[in-house]
Amino acid sequence: MKKLFFLSFLLLSLMSAYGSKPVVAILGDSYSTFQGYVQPDTNLVWYWQGDRKGRTDVNSVGHTWWSILTSADSPWSLGVNNSYSGSTISHRGYRNKDYRDRSFITRMDNLGDPDIILVFGATNDSWAGVPAGEYKYKDWTEADLYTFRPAMARMMEGLRELYPKATVYFLLNSELRHDINESAEEICRHYGVKLIALEDIDKDHGHPTQKGMKSIAAQVAAAIAR
Repeated sequence: MKKLFFLSFLLLSLMSAYGSKPVVAILGDSYSTFQGYVQPDTNLVWYWQGDRKGRTDVNSVGHTWWSILTSADSPWSLGVNNSYSGSTISHRGYRNKDYRDRSFITRMDNLGDPDIILVFGATNDSWAGVPAGEYKYKDWTEADLYTFRPAMARMMEGLRELYPKATVYFLLNSELRHDINESAEEICRHYGVKLIALEDIDKDHGHPTQKGMKSIAAQVAAAIAR
């Protein structure tokens, strides 16, 4: 009962501030995908309807962290979910392939008109061995964007320019490389972006299970509601 009262109070407060439910946009990778629920629909997805061999027990869109976060009785509504499985923030991907077509930098201009932007990235930069590079906050060259630090800074600068009224949060996965974690934290501090360092995420095949999705949703909700 107390939890229901709190959520109702929070919803009324946010609706009063925004005039309606705040709209959440997601810029993400496989952790935020689900078949039929990403924009554009040509983006690759990792989570699918029904059971599939080599996947987690997340087999319904209602299991995803973002669906839980923006459910009908929550304080937030979902706008654009521009997530792409396997994508990196930088233009460099697995086996040093060029991921310019799917990078977060390339996709960041297609998020609609959100009040809140949740960027859930850096996992594939970490797993693919993308070089950290140097901290650089302006005058980026094309080569710079194939390393993590300049690419993330370029993304943050771009989000600020494209969506000046939106509040940006960066979701940082657990169990990533130390230099990726350190870099994400430093760049978020530089841009005044709120970083949500996720903890204790249950995973299978490197991806959140139903239990892990619920944990992500709870941690993100708590951070936004502060």
